[in-house]
Amino acid sequence: MLGFGRGNLNDHLMQMLTQAGNGNAAYIDSVMEARKVLVDEMGSTLFTIADDVKVQIEFNPALVAEYRLIGYETRMLNREDFNNDRVDAGEVGSGHSVTALYEITPPDSASRLVDDLRYGGGELIQGWSDELAFLRIRYKAPGEDDSRLIEQPILASAVTDFDSAPADARFAAAVAGFGQLLRGDPHVEGLTYAQVEDIARSARGEDSFGYRSEFVRLTQMAESASAMQAQN
Repeated sequence: MLGFGRGNLNDHLMQMLTQAGNGNAAYIDSVMEARKVLVDEMGSTLFTIADDVKVQIEFNPALVAEYRLIGYETRMLNREDFNNDRVDAGEVGSGHSVTALYEITPPDSASRLVDDLRYGGGELIQGWSDELAFLRIRYKAPGEDDSRLIEQPILASAVTDFDSAPADARFAAAVAGFGQLLRGDPHVEGLTYAQVEDIARSARGEDSFGYRSEFVRLTQMAESASAMQAQN
């Protein structure tokens, strides 16, 4: 589903209809965006390689006291729905990638918002002491009714500082931070548009079509608009 123009565009309704029909939604506001959606990404929209894809992650309470999934509010499933093949989920197309970002807080962090549960089981368990989390993915091959399961531990030894993370991950974090600033999310208190711009610039990498450069310009425009609003 494609949205054009302004005024009567209802982005929320577009998203609802798209999810109900297992489709994709995009807003076309420029020739560059039209090329991105209708040329560069068309293959991932037309050719599905995995149906009803579900992702479940369990964090080790000895290493992660709190966690928060950023985005995907309309895609959340109940825990018991993960193993239920009758519950609909999203599709993944050819050449398409999906990124899920979590904000995590270690047990000894001063920024924790909640106390330990009395029966939370935060002790280290023999054999799992180096596991930060455990990842499960379910999907159906096209045309099949029964899902397949992939399981993979996420090792704490693989954790790096932010500056050493891959450029794509850092750029995704900048986009997520930008979206939360726009919606006034209380969890990003202290984050500024200037910081988002700095992260995006440093992680821009190869930008063949200029999409990431366009995002940097958007952060600059948002920063200017925010400053003008503060003055008024």
